[in-house]
Amino acid sequence: MEDIYQRYKGFTGKKVSLMIFLLVILFAVALIALSQGAASVGFKDSFTALFRGSGLAHAIVWKLRLPRIVMAILVGWGLALAGTVFQAILRNPLASPYTLGIASSAGFGAVMAIVFGAGFSNEYLIAGNAFFFALLSSFLILGIAKLKGSTTETMILAGIAIMFLFSSLSSLFQYMGTMEEVHEIVFWFFGSLSKVGWKELGIASVMILLPIPILLKLSWDFNLLAAGDESALALGVNVKRIRMIGVILASLITAGSICFTGVIGFIGLVSPHITRMIIGGDHWFLLPASALVGTVLVLMADTLGRIVWAPQVIPIGIVTSFIGVPFFFYLLMRRKREYW
Repeated sequence: MEDIYQRYKGFTGKKVSLMIFLLVILFAVALIALSQGAASVGFKDSFTALFRGSGLAHAIVWKLRLPRIVMAILVGWGLALAGTVFQAILRNPLASPYTLGIASSAGFGAVMAIVFGAGFSNEYLIAGNAFFFALLSSFLILGIAKLKGSTTETMILAGIAIMFLFSSLSSLFQYMGTMEEVHEIVFWFFGSLSKVGWKELGIASVMILLPIPILLKLSWDFNLLAAGDESALALGVNVKRIRMIGVILASLITAGSICFTGVIGFIGLVSPHITRMIIGGDHWFLLPASALVGTVLVLMADTLGRIVWAPQVIPIGIVTSFIGVPFFFYLLMRRKREYW
């Protein structure tokens, strides 16, 4: 018995150590990101400006760089968390906000707002439309699944169909749009943190952070779902209810993550896998740890996008794929046994 307790304590310590390590990395990358930008405000001046009440450096840090850093952390946290939830409730390693069509539908909402005269002069209309269509697609998935029975296969197939539908509609609007509209649409689909401020951060943080306590409370139910619906039902889990709550909350988090920044791919798919390979599938630790992995990836991608081709900024959606794909392949090749 003592041996079992010591082994469990060792496993728990490993998971906690990973999260502490990720927090240290996140803090270091945030300090580097604070000193990077088109304006010539270096590391020392940027750090000093955090505590100085006036001056050009203070305005650059507090109005431009700090909101961008905080939004990168929020977006990475939200997309990774949503991807972990989708993979848990659907028991599918390919489940993510993008393969389920939620991001595609949000993109179509933004495209509609741009083509029908919103442009970036009214970014709140674009964000609101993206949010509305993200939630609409999640309710469509739930409705189709309810009609056919709430199975994981039905929900995944419904999500894939919705993804292709909204991607095709977005392509149609791009084909019909003017050059200026097409430019704005393409820029939105690349993903960018350049247009966020404190007001946008407030709205996004509510949508991303409020569901966290509920998801952590459901972490044991997510663990039981991994054994299959029948096993979970036998152990007292209301599978349909948990699945519906998970889809709704993960969709809300996804909408909050991308409605002001545009599409940032790959994070919701790869972050849960990277974390699961390292610490296993206990969702009490997997949910926050994968969210931290997502924050590090997004903030690192945004920082590299500002450094590599300075003063030009590479869209973050491009950089996340360049960072995530090789690292993910490395972990897959290194891991000999099945981890899912």
